[in-house]
Amino acid sequence: MASVGLVIAQFYETMAEEMEDRAQERILERDAEITTTVYVPGVYDTPLAADRLARCDEIDAVTVLGAVVTGDTDHDQVVTHTAADKLGDVSLDRDTPVTFGVIGPDMSSAEAHERIEYAVNAVDAAVDTVRELPG
Repeated sequence: MASVGLVIAQFYETMAEEMEDRAQERILERDAEITTTVYVPGVYDTPLAADRLARCDEIDAVTVLGAVVTGDTDHDQVVTHTAADKLGDVSLDRDTPVTFGVIGPDMSSAEAHERIEYAVNAVDAAVDTVRELPG
């Protein structure tokens, strides 16, 4: 059974709660388990939390969930791209799948809310990757 650690970025609290609820449902459908859930303020804060979870022997993969909506500046671009880059580093450095269920950038809050299911697909990616990797 695949053991997944969740990192939930809570800046958009309502979306974060819905993502977490759907992730819990999906993990049960996949005959896997969520071992640990870590809550962080925002998407930019997810790489450190993912790294800590990836260090745990009992966790096979880490899924990061959150949203970054567009604003008046390019802040959404910077946050999303930086987090994606650093989470990729965590995956390779720790030899642990880290999947990216972050909605954004370039979306309004309403558009992001409509795409929550796409974020939850990161749970499937985590479980599938654990099951496909040798060793």
